Amino acid sequence: QVQLVESGGGLVQAGGSLGLSCAASGRTFTSYAMAWFRQAPGKEREFVAAIRWNAGSTYYADSVKGRFTISRDNAKNTVYLQMNSLKPEDTAVYYCAARWGSVTRKSDEYDYWGQGTQVTVSS
Repeated sequence: QVQLVESGGGLVQAGGSLGLSCAASGRTFTSYAMAWFRQAPGKEREFVAAIRWNAGSTYYADSVKGRFTISRDNAKNTVYLQMNSLKPEDTAVYYCAARWGSVTRKSDEYDYWGQGTQVTVSS
């Protein structure tokens, strides 16, 4: 079992930056691929970014590529999402997710989820 707790959400103006953190506890963190998803009101949950267990490879949705950076610190059991040049369309609840094995962009293939943290970008 893996427990995930996100933090760092909030309100920011368009063009600003926010950093999210996801602290993991439970089983060996280093064995898990980690990802961030988001869900805006009335929309389906969508993939944002993912990172392999050894941080050797990262993956991004086209909508955030070049603006968001995912990283992880296995010594701290934490994954991060640095969000720059934020846009109003980035407004959503952001979720951290974990799965054993390889990275995937499909939310239903992740086994563990955090409770989510709200990010609101004002225009």
